[in-house]
Amino acid sequence: MIVTRLRLDLCAHMLHEGSMKERELYAPIKAHFEAQGYEVKGEVGAADVMARRGSEPAVIIELKLAFSLTVFHQALERLKLVDDVYIAVLRPEGKAGMKRLKANVTLCRRLGLGLLTVRPRDLFVEQHCAPGPYRPRKNLRKAKGIIKAFDRLDGDPNEGGATRHGLVTGYRQDALKCATYLAHTGPEKGAIVAKATGVPSATRLMRNNVYGWFEKVETGVYALTPAGRKGLEDWS
Repeated sequence: MIVTRLRLDLCAHMLHEGSMKERELYAPIKAHFEAQGYEVKGEVGAADVMARRGSEPAVIIELKLAFSLTVFHQALERLKLVDDVYIAVLRPEGKAGMKRLKANVTLCRRLGLGLLTVRPRDLFVEQHCAPGPYRPRKNLRKAKGIIKAFDRLDGDPNEGGATRHGLVTGYRQDALKCATYLAHTGPEKGAIVAKATGVPSATRLMRNNVYGWFEKVETGVYALTPAGRKGLEDWS
């Protein structure tokens, strides 16, 4: 126990100094599993770390200082050997690090992998998910939303993989229909625009005026603004 404590203290010092090597993750991970009654050994065959507890199935842990595609590839290869495989990395820090950690927890669950992180300042080991099958809960609201967005689009106006800026949405297509109609007729009642363009929400769309294309000239009547005419040119 004294040797293990000294080893952990040395690892913590190296982390603080920013000079830690991948192998320095071994001591805290070994201590974590030993505290649960496992016998732990390093570099067993292709595995970075292997742990066994009595007659239970073996556990394999792959060590990396940070998340990478390589560690996921390695962990998936280890699933060919045992059912329980963990990835162990240094715990990311900062807002961006936490966002990255959350995304990788989801990925590990999807792949049936466990995830452990080692906190740099004190080598505290935290388990974020355990190995095993995972069936995520469906977000029915978002699922309905994306189907609605698909059905609302006329044709296929966007190239897959394009940036979000400047994409043609169903809402913009509806606004373009209303703007095109007003460009030809001049000011008109919302109900008439809705019937002529096939946009049921035309009145509300022009009243909300998200793009600055429309202006209310009297009750229920809307006209096209100079910005609207330019919008028609830009999005033609």
